[in-house]
Amino acid sequence: MNSLVFRLTLPILFGYLPLGMAFGVLFTTQLDYPWWAAPLMGVVIYAGAGQILAVSLLAASAGLLEVFIAMFVLNARHLFYGLSLLGQFRGAGWRKLYLIFGLTDETYSLLTSRPRSQDAIHELDVDFRITAFNQVYWVIGCTLGALLGRNLVFDSTGIEFALVALFIVLTIEQLKALGDAFPVWAGAAAAGVAMILLPPAHQLIGAIAIVTAVLLLQYRNLRARSSAEGDNHV
Repeated sequence: MNSLVFRLTLPILFGYLPLGMAFGVLFTTQLDYPWWAAPLMGVVIYAGAGQILAVSLLAASAGLLEVFIAMFVLNARHLFYGLSLLGQFRGAGWRKLYLIFGLTDETYSLLTSRPRSQDAIHELDVDFRITAFNQVYWVIGCTLGALLGRNLVFDSTGIEFALVALFIVLTIEQLKALGDAFPVWAGAAAAGVAMILLPPAHQLIGAIAIVTAVLLLQYRNLRARSSAEGDNHV
């Protein structure tokens, strides 16, 4: 079974190792923490882009509250991943909590797209191993990057752009999926307003609050418009 899981997760291995190494190098070169804290973060938090974001914020002397809020907002989509798979995870027992904890974008995609048999117990075991294998890949990448950044002297200037590049790709993918550019422009405008009106230490929270309020108002208006159109058709 492990060979099957390895074949299924091989594409994720090729993605998680370099990105995990980028995180490990960033962690050890930008923060004054022991190298082993990087793989520990991969074990306890396991949040990919969220971990890279945390390093960037901590390196910029952001407060823990700002880091917490930013990571929560960034990874809030995982709550919906878990909710959508509760039926698939039924009967998993003690493994259910880990299956929900380990749901990354890539793991979710693999769990929901792979062929499945009628043997629910077997499929739950495969799901569990897929989730565990993917986290192991990430932790290995974090460890290698942390050791590399700690023991080799080299100029790591610019490696933090990995986060910017990652978010650019995620934004483009979300834009394609939504087919609506309003959230992107709203976020950009909120960031600009926060930079003008707020001190640097509170700009991130301010921008998140502004764009959240704008999107909630837009959602309310869209619902009201949809209800009005429905009443007109009656």
